[in-house]
Formats: sequence, structure tokens, C-alpha cells
Amino acid sequence: MLSQAAVWPDTIGAYHRTAAGPVNLTDKPIWEEYGLKGSESASYEDGAAQFHATAWMLSDPTSALAAFDWQRPQNSTASKAAPLASETADSLYVVLGNYLLAFHGYQPTAPELAAVKAGLRNLDVSNLPTLPGFFPSRDLTPNSERYILGPTSLQKFAPAIPPSVAAFHLGAEGQVGSFHGPKGDCTFGLFNYPTPQIAMQREPEFAKIPGAMVKRSGPLVAVVLSPTDPDFAERLLADVRYQASVTRDEYVPSRRDNIGVLVINAFKLIGILLVMAMVSGLGVAAVRLYRRRGGRDEEADALTTLHLN
Repeated sequence: MLSQAAVWPDTIGAYHRTAAGPVNLTDKPIWEEYGLKGSESASYEDGAAQFHATAWMLSDPTSALAAFDWQRPQNSTASKAAPLASETADSLYVVLGNYLLAFHGYQPTAPELAAVKAGLRNLDVSNLPTLPGFFPSRDLTPNSERYILGPTSLQKFAPAIPPSVAAFHLGAEGQVGSFHGPKGDCTFGLFNYPTPQIAMQREPEFAKIPGAMVKRSGPLVAVVLSPTDPDFAERLLADVRYQASVTRDEYVPSRRDNIGVLVINAFKLIGILLVMAMVSGLGVAAVRLYRRRGGRDEEADALTTLHLN
């Protein structure tokens, strides 16, 4: 666990910390699967005003995303405090790297939040997973998404899917959520595998789940569990479309790589050399002419003759 006052600073804005200590955790197996490294809670006061803050330090931003989906209030809405944040009238949940921070009773300003972030130890700012970007959003029940990192979270949030079918030992990650259709709600799951070949092997295993409808798209396997409306389930599956994006580093030519510029620069250099030669020649000729007119250049111009005959 994090040592006391390891996360929360002495002050946040006008508030000063009055107490700090460990968090009383429930569902510890899920926290362990999410890679929880430590947690800390703190209380702050400013006169009669007070609020409570909680921090969870996870193994990486993916685990912080999973904890965020799980811990945010059901009635929260997206917040502009950070790329991954939600808020209610008196609370804020925000992911900063591999940390999940929760504020109850106060929403810190952007400078206050930046100051808290600057004090976080071992902050991991690597990229968030891309899987949520492929998750359908149409008819999704707000805040019903849950990120799956292993058998424990799968059993908690989608017990109808056996862990052996998801095959986490092959590097799978998943996300499940509830969707509201014309004839009732249904559970939708999306699993990401390292390669399309692995997903192709897992697709028939998902199809063995009683009542499930399954679709594969690239390395993704989508499954609708026991839908009450097969047509609605088909529309959900149709929304899953994997498109690989390939990024390659390309050399951007500069002016030095332009052969035309090279030729022009060569002619410029030749011109400069010619002008220098002409100026030098004129200078030497002027000096010689001056010395001749002064009668001081006769001996210099005389030739030494060797009478070898």
C-alpha cells in the first residue's frame, strides 16, 4: 500500500489536508487482477467546507481505465477535467496515467488538478487501450461498460462467458456493456486478441455459448448473450468494424535533396569564385601598375639570365 500522504498534497487550493490513510477495499480479487499497487484516502477542510478524496494506483493506464469503468457513479456524466473523467453534481472521477482519483464534495479546478498530478509518484502516461474505440455506442446504457482483464472480472461482470472461452492466457482483453433494445436489454461483449488468427480460433468457442450470437472482425470477437431481439443483436454486431491503421515513418525530403537546388547552388559558388578571381587579378594588376609608374618595379620585373654557354 502507499505510505501515508504519499499521494495527496498538504493543500488543494484553499483546502488543507486534515487526515490521510489507507482505503478500505471491497472485492479485493478484482483489485488484484487490475494490478492495484496502493490506495490512499484523505480529508480536506477550508473552514466549514470539506471534501474527501481517494486515490488508487494501478499497474498501468489500462488497469486505471478498468477501475474507472467500475467505480464511477451510475448517474455520472462525462467531464472535461481530463480525457477520461466523469462527474456528478458534487463529485469527480478522473484517470491520470495509472492513477484513478475520486473527489467527493468538491471538484478541483484545472490548475489544482495539475498540481495534484505533478506530485504523483511513478506516473505511467502510456497510451490507453484502443478496444473501447470499437465498442458500439448506439443504445448503450450509460456507464454500463466494464473492462475485463481476467477471469475474476469476467465472472463479476459477464458470468455467462466461461474464462476458458475468453482464453486470457492468449493475451485477451475485453469489454462488456448493457444495451437497451426495443424488446429489452441485452449484454454485449467485445474481446480483443493479439492477432486475427487467434480471434478466428476463438470465434467458434464463443458460438458454443447457449443462445449467443457471435461475429469476428479482424482481431476482435463480438458476442451478444441470449438476446431477446435477434434483429437488434444483429445491428449491434454490424456496428463492430475493425479497421487496421498502419503508421510508418517516412523521410521528408528537404531543400538539400532537390537536385535543382543543388545545381543552382553550384552555379552560385562558381560565380562567387569567378568574382573573387577577377577582384584578386584586378588588385594585383593595380599594384603592379602603381609600382611601375613610380619606377620602383623595374628590378622586380628584371629577369635573371644564366649564361650557360
